[in-house]
Amino acid sequence: MSAGAILAWLGHNSFEMLATLAACEQLGAVLLPLNWRLTAAELAPIVQHAGAGHLLGTPECAALAAEVKARAAPKPGPAEGVQAGDLLLVYTSGTTGEPKGAMHTAAGMAANLAAAVEAQGLDASSRVLSVLPMFHMGGLAIQTLPALSVGAAVRLQARFDPGAWFDDVEQWRPTTTLLVPAVMRALVEHPRWAGADLSSLAFVAAGSQIVPRALIEAFHARGIPVAQVYGGTETGPVSIVLRPGEAMAHVGHAGRPALGVQARLAGDGEILLKAANLMRGYHRQKPGAAPSFDDEGWFHTGDLAVQHAEGFIEVVGRSKELIISGGENIHPAEIESLVGTRPEVADCAVVGLPDARWGEVPVLAVLLKPGTVLDEPALRRLFDERLARFKHPRRVVVCQTLPRTALGKVQRAVLARELADPSGRSGA
Repeated sequence: MSAGAILAWLGHNSFEMLATLAACEQLGAVLLPLNWRLTAAELAPIVQHAGAGHLLGTPECAALAAEVKARAAPKPGPAEGVQAGDLLLVYTSGTTGEPKGAMHTAAGMAANLAAAVEAQGLDASSRVLSVLPMFHMGGLAIQTLPALSVGAAVRLQARFDPGAWFDDVEQWRPTTTLLVPAVMRALVEHPRWAGADLSSLAFVAAGSQIVPRALIEAFHARGIPVAQVYGGTETGPVSIVLRPGEAMAHVGHAGRPALGVQARLAGDGEILLKAANLMRGYHRQKPGAAPSFDDEGWFHTGDLAVQHAEGFIEVVGRSKELIISGGENIHPAEIESLVGTRPEVADCAVVGLPDARWGEVPVLAVLLKPGTVLDEPALRRLFDERLARFKHPRRVVVCQTLPRTALGKVQRAVLARELADPSGRSGA
């Protein structure tokens, strides 16, 4: 494989993938991790857009890899758009239209390792249980690579399984693990949660989206601080961190800027970042596309936040998720956090739907815990007590499922389309 080539990797978590990343750095090549949850029809355009010349992986994905190769026909050799120092190319999750691949350099990834190690206090005595897919920046670069960089022990699960997670925590005795809300929920609702020996965990880290307060408090009730890492595919992803020692006192906050990261809030509350661990840019971005960075070098995340005392930042939603009703701004996360305190609610999501009078109004979709019914009068009383009237959901819909991305994030655009056509959903 030549310098400047892109090697696509398709497989469940494995140390072979990590060794391949190390080999790419030595060769001057770029690793492109592929999401094995996607179909060949979805993966082939990514491989083609990247200009990948090779496709390797692990045996369980061999059939899918063969189909991708047949569709994409990788051509060995240097790829157009690769620069010296480029190392990792990760395509953003949940996007539509043209693929967008964030190109990370070896230097940027080294800066990210330093930030992650400092934020979480990782050292050679740490024991990290890695269960999130490494085709995402979080699973790869928040704990797995940083832990290895300081000589810590890392145990990989090929893919997350709650029973296997409890087995490993009780038997292998990790000191930390990285989770996302969907995984946290699977653990908290598992029959083994109440009786499992979790005493080895000094803390867990969480990220990828706003973590519901109820899930944080469930871990805190077991004496396990929930540290948070805010960032994304483009940002390292260690950008804003709530350190383990701060977690209990700042529930719901994303934290403060990580080592080497500058963060500020724009006038509308959008988080802007400057840091060495940010992506170099989008790979082979079309001419005329919206720039990744502004003229001053700030990356616009699209996430909205507020800043509290001592610089602690709380993420309140995505700018694209913001609901503007009658000229008033409504952040879905504010409503969702409140709804999540109801004992019968397993999960929820708020989206804006068109309204002739107000422009758009918030609509709430709710998943209920098994064997429960929604107490809507109690929910409405909660809204009366805690939310301004314009923030109250105009409709509450009980759903069997919520559409999600591979990382468990709710696909709000899909949900909005479903709720706009209530024939497929039942209203409470």
